[in-house]
Amino acid sequence: VAQRSTCDRAHVGCVLVRDRRMLCTGYNGAPAGLPHCDEVGHLMIDGHCVRTLHAEQNAIIQAALHGVSTQGATAYVTHQPCLTCAKMLINAGVRRVVYAGNYPDGHSRRFFAEAGVELVHAPRNRAADSVFSPESDSADVPTTSEADRA
Repeated sequence: VAQRSTCDRAHVGCVLVRDRRMLCTGYNGAPAGLPHCDEVGHLMIDGHCVRTLHAEQNAIIQAALHGVSTQGATAYVTHQPCLTCAKMLINAGVRRVVYAGNYPDGHSRRFFAEAGVELVHAPRNRAADSVFSPESDSADVPTTSEADRA
C-alpha cells in the first residue's frame, strides 16, 4: 500500500483490519482532485510536507466514505502514527496499532497509552523502515515489540 504514495519524502501505508478481514487501506497523498507532490513538488511548512493527507487519515476517510465501521479494528502502519493520526485512530475506535518504522513523536505514544490503545512495534528491518530517527524521540512511554510479546 505504501508504494502507492505520491509523496517521495516518506512512503507510508495503512491497512485497517478486524477479525482477520481487511476493512480499508490508505496511503499518504494529496486530497482527491488536487495535484500530488510527485507532480508539482512539496508544500513545506516547518519542515513538513503539508500537501498530503497521511495514510491513517486516508484509511479512516475511505472507511467513512464506504460506510465501514472501524470500531475495534487493528491498524497496520508503515511508521508509528503522528499525534494527529493517533487522535484520529483513537476516535475511530481502533484498539491496536502495529507499526514497523519509528517516528519521533512521544506524544502519540502517550495518547495511545492513555486511551488504552495497544501500540506494537514490529520492525521489518528494511531501509525504508528507518526513514525517521528513533534517537530523536524522547518519550518515556514504552511500546511493546513483537519480540517482547513472544
